[in-house]
Amino acid sequence: MTNHDTEERNTVLYAADVIVFHDSQVLLIKRAYAPFEGHRAIPGGHVDADETSRAAAARELTEETGLTIDPAHLRMVGVYDDPDRDPRGRVVSVAYAIELTELQAIRAGDDAADAMWVDIEQALAGPLAFDHPNILGDAYSLLMDDQL
Repeated sequence: MTNHDTEERNTVLYAADVIVFHDSQVLLIKRAYAPFEGHRAIPGGHVDADETSRAAAARELTEETGLTIDPAHLRMVGVYDDPDRDPRGRVVSVAYAIELTELQAIRAGDDAADAMWVDIEQALAGPLAFDHPNILGDAYSLLMDDQL
């Protein structure tokens, strides 16, 4: 047995986030629980063992905001894997984005205390939970480059 085989390894958790744009607004939630309880955040959460990150992003969006989208319409923004991005431990997230042509009704659910449409510029000015300012900025750049 090599030394490599006996090393203790930390678990890496897998998550998905989804940024939803409509006109000059972005959909955010207010977190109901720690960490960042009461802070605005991008909808998202953990990927279940039987699903893809794309499917998880769509599921989490529905659970937290009531908004239902076809996962096939999500555009990948990037992979966010800074070891310190989540104070609960090592979480790697795949972020997706979509631009809606029609405004849809939303409602808070699951671990979201509230769901709201926020002016994009206001959202970019923050504060947002976790590394969500970076994720939102990257998604907004795609939107401005007509890549969504």
